[in-house]
Amino acid sequence: MVKVEEAQVAPATVASDLTIGDLRAALAAGWRDFRAYPAFGLFFAAIFVIAGMFLYFALFNRGEIAWLVPAAAGFPILAPFVAVGLYEVSRRREAGLPMSWGAILGALRGRGDDQILSMGAIVFVAFGFWLIVAHGIFAIFLAQSGIGSESLELFRTGAGIMMLVVGGIVGALMALAFYSITVVSLPMLVDRDVDFITAIIVSLATVRSNTFVLLVWAVFIAVALFVAMLPLFLGLLVVLPVLGHATWHLFRRSVSDAGT
Repeated sequence: MVKVEEAQVAPATVASDLTIGDLRAALAAGWRDFRAYPAFGLFFAAIFVIAGMFLYFALFNRGEIAWLVPAAAGFPILAPFVAVGLYEVSRRREAGLPMSWGAILGALRGRGDDQILSMGAIVFVAFGFWLIVAHGIFAIFLAQSGIGSESLELFRTGAGIMMLVVGGIVGALMALAFYSITVVSLPMLVDRDVDFITAIIVSLATVRSNTFVLLVWAVFIAVALFVAMLPLFLGLLVVLPVLGHATWHLFRRSVSDAGT
């Protein structure tokens, strides 16, 4: 028999044996969920696409197109909260429950205890904090370059390249921190009646117990979202829902009730 490694994190049991094969299986299951109920995936992804387009044209019209880089880089921070509806679709499909717009949209309210909304507040505060940090980094290097934010030529200068390096490192560390607290916590709040602090603890424990595999998943998500945003954000219409559904299945593989 194959021994399954687990870690007890009340009220859950966290698997410690995730493999790259589990990521492939989660993606396959996510694709099946999207194909089964594409309307829900397209609806939630369209929110991102419309927001991205609005941001692009707003910055373009204001002559501040360079600000699109940090804004787009911060989009993945918001993705887990937008994916809550997708987690509910996968949960209902798995349980054989009926699908309805009321039930799916109602998942954003959680179980009437504001736990998901509390996590959402954390996510949006994180996005705002990233924009403040990015603004500070921009201000430092814009002063050195002598080029305004209205020009993409900034990124071809020495100061611009250093800004991308520093901003990339800071952004990656922030994204990793928020990925660690949301990758399991948000689907767990959809699935179970727990508070958001407990869900965050379980999420961190899952990442700690499967560091390499979940880092690979984090990098894959970041690259996939980046590529999907290149064609005027339109790639998100497919990539975002598939990743959202896949994250649900990865959560189900990673976390079970304590004692089971």
